[in-house]
Amino acid sequence: MSTHNLLMIEDDVRLADMVSAYLGQNSLSVQHCADATSGLAQLQGAGALPDLVILDLMLPDMDGLEVCRRLRAMQGPAAKVPVLMLTAKGDPMDRVIGLEIGADDYLPKPFEPRELLARIRAILRRRGDDAPAASAVRSTPALRFGSLEIDRDARTVTVAGQPAELTSYQFDLLVALAERAGRVLTRDQIMEAVRGRELEAFDRSIDVHMGRIRAAIEADPKAPKRILTVRGVGYVFAKQQD
Repeated sequence: MSTHNLLMIEDDVRLADMVSAYLGQNSLSVQHCADATSGLAQLQGAGALPDLVILDLMLPDMDGLEVCRRLRAMQGPAAKVPVLMLTAKGDPMDRVIGLEIGADDYLPKPFEPRELLARIRAILRRRGDDAPAASAVRSTPALRFGSLEIDRDARTVTVAGQPAELTSYQFDLLVALAERAGRVLTRDQIMEAVRGRELEAFDRSIDVHMGRIRAAIEADPKAPKRILTVRGVGYVFAKQQD
């Protein structure tokens, strides 16, 4: 695996040192910021952006959720940097809120370093960072449904020519549904269809992501026409045109 550069925003210096050492043995370079202010400054600076941010929920100067909100509100490529959120709280609602505001994944503390590594690699695979060079990959036709266009190669989504902002995981969820348009999929089937998502996720996380996808691509997210809920089963991507 090629070297990737990560930014870890974590006030526990001992934990950050341990994680940095472990990930460094696995071709992942970690830069550490001990508070939200310095982390955001790093993301807004003139240097190269990290491939992924490991973000603690509990920081001394700012809530990790607010850091994620500010990151997603930035202009330019910084807004799309994947975020893996660490939370010491056991309440699933903290994870739900993190996903709702744009985190790509979460990991409760305490955690096994191997699980952190697996989740990081899964996110990077979904982004395509570990894919072969573009010249060696055959172009994949875009998926088009009326005004909605999903470019799987560029990993972009547009609605009537306007970009729709999705996280890496949400993009893959949308592709999984669109490639199976007209088929009702359970939550388990959706998660299995997303490449690189080997790890368990709870049902509510899928519902949160679907809500975010609807907000990005539907004219009226409260009355969706593309992604429909099949009560008691899962979701279906409707084939109908605009």
